[in-house]
Formats: sequence, structure tokens, C-alpha cells
Amino acid sequence: MSDEAERTEPGSYFVANYPPFARWHAEAVPDVLAAFSAAPTSAPLGLYLHVPFCRKRCKFCYFRVYTDVAAHDVERYSQALGREAELAAAQPAVAGRTLKYVYFGGGTPSFLSVKQLERLVERVHKSFGWGAAEEVTFECEPGTLSEAKVRALKDLGMTRISLGVENFDDAILEANGRAHLSAEIERAWGWIKAAGFPNTNVDLIAGMVGETDASWQRTVEKTLTLEPDSLTIYQMELPPNTVFVHDAKETGSATAVADWPTKRRWVNEAFDLFLAHGYAISSGYTLVRDPARVHFRYRDMLWEGSDLVALGVASFGHLSGVHYQNATHWDDYLGAVEAGRLPIARGLVPSPRELLLREVVLGLKRGSLDVGRLATKYGIDPLVEWGAVWESLAADGWLEAVRPRPVLTRAGLLRVDALLHRFFE
Repeated sequence: MSDEAERTEPGSYFVANYPPFARWHAEAVPDVLAAFSAAPTSAPLGLYLHVPFCRKRCKFCYFRVYTDVAAHDVERYSQALGREAELAAAQPAVAGRTLKYVYFGGGTPSFLSVKQLERLVERVHKSFGWGAAEEVTFECEPGTLSEAKVRALKDLGMTRISLGVENFDDAILEANGRAHLSAEIERAWGWIKAAGFPNTNVDLIAGMVGETDASWQRTVEKTLTLEPDSLTIYQMELPPNTVFVHDAKETGSATAVADWPTKRRWVNEAFDLFLAHGYAISSGYTLVRDPARVHFRYRDMLWEGSDLVALGVASFGHLSGVHYQNATHWDDYLGAVEAGRLPIARGLVPSPRELLLREVVLGLKRGSLDVGRLATKYGIDPLVEWGAVWESLAADGWLEAVRPRPVLTRAGLLRVDALLHRFFE
């Protein structure tokens, strides 16, 4: 996408990894399995668990999720996650290592019952243990929570609760296919605050269908009254495999998602409001109330090259510098795990230069880049290696400074994903 594109056209905007997922292929599966069988690295180790169930499929969602599933299928999948944890934890590259962070993502992890969560956590503890983990994040959809479930999450050791609010306007929530309404948000947040989690996060999305200046202002102001430890704001994009894009193709009409200048303006306004109330910018999407206390280990360690064991259908992992994805379909994933095999479907073996570039691209999303750390780690100075790119970013007004480390302007930070492609090779 061009840096200057204004309309929100179908396509993936958010840069989640480098090299791009399009380069991953099935022929690399033996390399992934060899990485699991090799000696462990000294990199920090994280664990991701994908729970792919949702009450409804959001019209902007592009993840592997399932709705209207039978209770026995949910239970079968939950059991498979526990079995995959056992398989992965027994691999030479993983066995005996200490988890630094754990992340329950989805889909909707809070879709699982308390009993299913208790059994899953018990099996993960037996396989990996997370007693030394610096952070255990759990994503929630408001309508799947109860007071008892929230208390159970605290008792099970979750340290960071992320609530998918997205918006407080019921008409906007319904137009975009969200399963919850605003009353469920407020009820769930009361339970979360009462439970006393060390770290709470609220997710919003700028530019949803039906959004206006007035509705966005109401949502941001309401979010401020919740006093979350962190606020994450995504700008609505339209990946090709979404309901919105499918419907637009069927009808021949455009999807009424706000354009990029409007979305950036809305995020900028939210940043200004939260900054005025003592928050600090943590990335192009995130504000935190107390930077000395509130961290996001999953993001920071993953962006700095940690190993990540990924459990669940279609989930993405990284081990010893090798990238991989699990089987992307239900039967393939469950068939492999239930047969006692790691469910690896494709992968990629990046070069050392590509691994460095991955950390440059992802690290810049935080607004500045520790080039000294990268030069020490890889033996290459990013300021020299990509000097022409830094010069172009500065000339276009997206950088406040290049040396001693690149620092994005606010305008650059708000469009950072559109800028990162300048580094792609």
C-alpha cells in the first residue's frame, strides 16, 4: 500500500511479521521439525495458545475462528491443546526451558468454561510450568464472562487481562458483527477491576463501519473513565478474507470504513486525551498509565526475537530463528495432535539478515529503535545498512531524528505500518 493511500481498500495493512507470511511454505516443515529436535537457544521462550471459538464472527475478522460449534467439539479441541503442549514441551529445543511469557489468544479464550480452563491450565503447567513467567495474558470478549469466570482467571494465574471492547455504541457494534453490547462491557469491567489483576488492557478499533466524530469521542471518553492500565487502538483494515470484503464483492459496493486520514486523526485525538491524563505512548497502537510498572512482555520479547511455541489450529510460532505455522484446518490439526505428532503445516528459514530486518521492522512500531542493541546482536549497524531508507523517512517528515537512534514523529507513528514496507526486500 502506498504511504499516501487514503481510502481503506481490501488488503492487509498491519505488519505482523517479516519476511511476509506469503513466503512461508510446506517444503520448510522438515526444517521446523529439525529446529524442535535441536539443542535449545538462549533466547527467551514464550507460549501462545489459540482458542478459535467465538459467539459470532466479526465482519472484519480474518483469523481462524469457529462459531456455532458443538460442546463436544469445544471439549475435544481443549483436550488437543493440552496434548499439543505435552508434545511440544518434550522436544529437545524446548524441554526444561523457563517460560518468560504466556498468551491466550483467539478467537475468544474466554469462550471456554471454567472447568475447561482449569483442566487446560493444569496440563500446561505440567508440561511447561509458568511459575517464573513475567506475564500471562488472557483475551476476553465481554459477553463470555461471568463473575465466577473472572475470579477463576485470577486464581489460575492470569496477570494481564485484555478486554475486546472495540466501541461503546451498540449500533456500531451490531453493524460490525460484534457479539457483545455496551451493557456487557460495563458489567465485565466491574468484575475485572474487582478481581485486582496486575495489568488490564482495553482494545478499541478506530474506523469501524458507522463510526462518526461524535461516536468516537464518546467511546474514547468512556474508555478513559475505566482507567485501564493500557489502551490499545487498532485502525480498521479490510483483509481479503473478511465478511465485509466478501459482501462488497457480492454487491459491487464499497465498504463504509473510514479512510486512513480520518482513522489516524481519531487515534491521534485519543492519544492526546490519554496523554493529558498521565498516560504515555508505548507503541503506534498503545498507551500505558504507568510505564515503570505496566509492560507488554509478549509484544516486546516477540518483537526482539524470542522463541515462541505456538499451540492450536493455524497458530504462528518461532523457534531457533525458524518460523512456522500449525495446520490451518480443524481436521488436519486435530488429526495430527491426536496421532501424537506436532501439527506443523508450513514454515520459513530466514537468513540472519532477514532476522535482523524483522527486528528493525517490528521494533520501529514502538516509535524508536535501539540500533545499538541490534548492532551488537547481529554485527550490522541498521543505520548504515538501511541509510537510504532512514534518509527518505526523515525527508518525508516521518522521523524526528535518525541519530543516535531513529525516532518517529507522531505522524510517522500513526502510519507506521504503511512506512515499514520501505525496508522490505
